Amino acid sequence: MVDLLVKRARTVGRNDLVDIACRDGRIVEVGPDLAITATQEIDAAGQLVTPPFVDSHFHMDATLALHDQQRRNVSGTLLEGIALWGDLKPEQTVERISERAMKLLSWSIARGTLAIRSHVDICDPQLRAVEALVAVREQIKPYVDLQLVAFPQDGYLRDPKAKAQLTRALDLGVDVIGGIPHFERTMDDGAESVRQLCELAAKRGLMVDMHCDESDDPLSRHIESLAYHTQRCGLQGRVTGSHLTSMHSMDNYYVSKLLPLMAEARINAICNPLVNMVLQGRHDTYPKRRGLTRVKEMLAAGINVALGHDDIVDPWYPLGSHDMLEVAHMGVHALHMSGTTEMEQLFGAVTRNAARILNLEGYGLEPGCYADMVVLQAPDPIEALRLRATRLKVIRRGRVIAESAPQCSHLHLGDTTLGVDFSL
Repeated sequence: MVDLLVKRARTVGRNDLVDIACRDGRIVEVGPDLAITATQEIDAAGQLVTPPFVDSHFHMDATLALHDQQRRNVSGTLLEGIALWGDLKPEQTVERISERAMKLLSWSIARGTLAIRSHVDICDPQLRAVEALVAVREQIKPYVDLQLVAFPQDGYLRDPKAKAQLTRALDLGVDVIGGIPHFERTMDDGAESVRQLCELAAKRGLMVDMHCDESDDPLSRHIESLAYHTQRCGLQGRVTGSHLTSMHSMDNYYVSKLLPLMAEARINAICNPLVNMVLQGRHDTYPKRRGLTRVKEMLAAGINVALGHDDIVDPWYPLGSHDMLEVAHMGVHALHMSGTTEMEQLFGAVTRNAARILNLEGYGLEPGCYADMVVLQAPDPIEALRLRATRLKVIRRGRVIAESAPQCSHLHLGDTTLGVDFSL
């Protein structure tokens, strides 16, 4: 007897349909035609069942911040976004940040995004965003795994208060050490901030996730410093470089040296296709750079790469609904990854690869894993990307926490009504 039996599920990597048996919040057995009695049965009917989507790079403290504001990022640039957030930050309250975060998380759950790594700005002397999101993390824990990064938005060395405040944030329970070396005053200060932050992570036994080289400058090469200090401090496998957009502008010879260094240090990489397609290349006339990091080349080099959403209705990005299939869908186009294997890799970049970056325990659809999964209205990952498939069921610890009706349209053509099925 089990609590939940998901029948006739199609899963990534298997050709046959399987049943997934769950008891006490864990998967206990996976196989075809299981002869098991269950309290609840869900018939997936050959549709794709996947572990939850994971957003490995997000800014929850700023999310929805422009929803009720008259001000906007008029130029659409990264630097105006940073300046706008600096103006809005003093107006934020713990209550307002918490309310916006919980609204966003309701969207996340509905979209099957059940694990999120969010950067939280620690350059507010009162640490209101830290206070708010640490509490939200505990409140949402039954439904979403929320991991917080101490992010010195105004520069770890550039802001004279950042060092002390980052330490306070870690003491308050923030999980990961962040940084923004390309925003320091000089390249030397950027490299020095990487050194200090990696040493702090080694001392505290924490993971690192740095906004790294988020510019179009081909000489912004802090990822090289990050790879070096990752190895020097013994942090292999625990460090992530986010954005890495300058790699789009670097010459191929330098990148041919850089990728093996990153692979040797076992650095993870995160690309944010939606937001960096909007922010990068703003100084170009024509041709315009896309400004996205070299995802295909990093994957070929054995580097673990994930995709993040980054922002939603905030100073840096005016759109978004926390749909990780939309993120991967943009990746197909912007990264020139429309081959069959490449599209499957991008589906993995918003599921298993991202889970690996967060070091999620019990992630997957094997016996022993948590009974967390999403039933999609699509038979395979490529169809899921094409359709940004409806999440028919979202399951957390063996319990359905969100569901949607199958997408169906009807055409009324004269006296005839035709049902439209967008699947192939």
